Amino acid sequence: MDESPATVDAAVETSLAASLFNGVWTLLENPGRTADDDLLMVHMAHASRYHWGRVGTAVNIVRGEWQCSRVYATLRRGEPALFHAQRALETCEANGIGGFDLAFCYEALARAHAVTGDTDEARRWQQRGLDAVNDVSEDDDRDILLVALASVPI
Repeated sequence: MDESPATVDAAVETSLAASLFNGVWTLLENPGRTADDDLLMVHMAHASRYHWGRVGTAVNIVRGEWQCSRVYATLRRGEPALFHAQRALETCEANGIGGFDLAFCYEALARAHAVTGDTDEARRWQQRGLDAVNDVSEDDDRDILLVALASVPI
């Protein structure tokens, strides 16, 4: 967590982080997204991650980095997608985070490598994600992971 002086109350900052995170999902799922929406989505993902870094847990930070990666992968911007996927994985590893979040780091790395055109690495990370399915405790979460892994554009 960032220890710099807060500019807003922690409860407000938590609300901002969650609201921005959810807003990014709304944009990601909008098939009629415009170029302006794409730019807004990038800014919102980074703003959400920033706020989680100030008031959230390591899991919130992993999910924020994962979401930044997903946004960039969706926009076909491989280098930042790969950067944020790697940051998510590093945060999982540094904090002993496994299960759902770790498996989704593998998905993010598969997707980012697919966007960069490195299909061998994309397949390798996709397989790691598939291997991690059994470490995901909730049936619904396993289903979400499998759908996400199947949608990696290899």
